[in-house]
Amino acid sequence: MDPIIVFSVLGGLILVLLFVGAPVRPLRWIGQLCIKIVVGALLLFFVNAFGTSFDLHIPINLITSSVSGILGIPGLAALIIIKTMIIG
Repeated sequence: MDPIIVFSVLGGLILVLLFVGAPVRPLRWIGQLCIKIVVGALLLFFVNAFGTSFDLHIPINLITSSVSGILGIPGLAALIIIKTMIIG
């Protein structure tokens, strides 16, 4: 699937959740988790875009996006350290 379509659909879902709001508490929690995962994927995208000059590439998948989205900058730093020190 084309990445532009994926990001467009996810962006549309985020906008719908922001404008409509989720009155039910579990839906709101799931929506916030999905937004954090998308933000994590964007953080990883920027790390990969700027890390090419340093030979740094972290794959963007559900696990790495979840770690960087939920934990934020410390999670992203942990992924970078794991990539450089342990995996090589």
